[in-house]
Amino acid sequence: MLSTMRSAMRSTMRATIPSTLRSTLRGLLALTLCGAAATAGAQTVYKCTADGKVTYTETPCQSGTSTVLAAPAAPAQSPEAAAAELTRQQRLSKELEQDRHRAEAKDARDMDRVARAADARQAKCNKLKLNKKWADDDLKGAPIGRVESAQRKARHAAEQLKLGCPG
Repeated sequence: MLSTMRSAMRSTMRATIPSTLRSTLRGLLALTLCGAAATAGAQTVYKCTADGKVTYTETPCQSGTSTVLAAPAAPAQSPEAAAAELTRQQRLSKELEQDRHRAEAKDARDMDRVARAADARQAKCNKLKLNKKWADDDLKGAPIGRVESAQRKARHAAEQLKLGCPG
C-alpha cells in the first residue's frame, strides 16, 4: 500500500510541480521527517489502569491509577560519527544543489526552444498573410483575360493561410 501511495505521489508531483522545485521539496521533506523522528522519542507516555483495563495515552489519566513510562534516552553520538554525518549531509546538499541547477538549465533550454518555435510559427503565419494580401491585390488589378488565374491564386493563398494559421 505504501508503494502505491508513493507512486501516486510521484506521478502527481511530476504532473503538477516543476522539476526545479521537486529536488528542493525532497530535501525539505527529508529534513522535516528527520526533525519529526528526533522529537518523537521525547514524548511522555502514561499507562492508565481503570476498572481492570490498561490504556496508554499522551495525557495523564483522569481516573484510576497512572504510571509515567520513561522513554529511553537517545544514544549519544560520537564526535566522529557526527562529523561523518555532517559530511554526508553536506555532500547530499551539494548533489541536490547540482541537480537543481541542472533542472533549471534544462527548463531554460526548453523554454527557449518553445519560444523559438512560437516565433517561427508567427513568422510563417505573417508570410502567409502577406501572400494572401498580394494575391487579393493581384485579383483586384488583374486584366480581364487573367481574372480566372488571379482568382485561383487568391483562393490557393487563402487555403494555405487557413491551413498554416488556424484560428
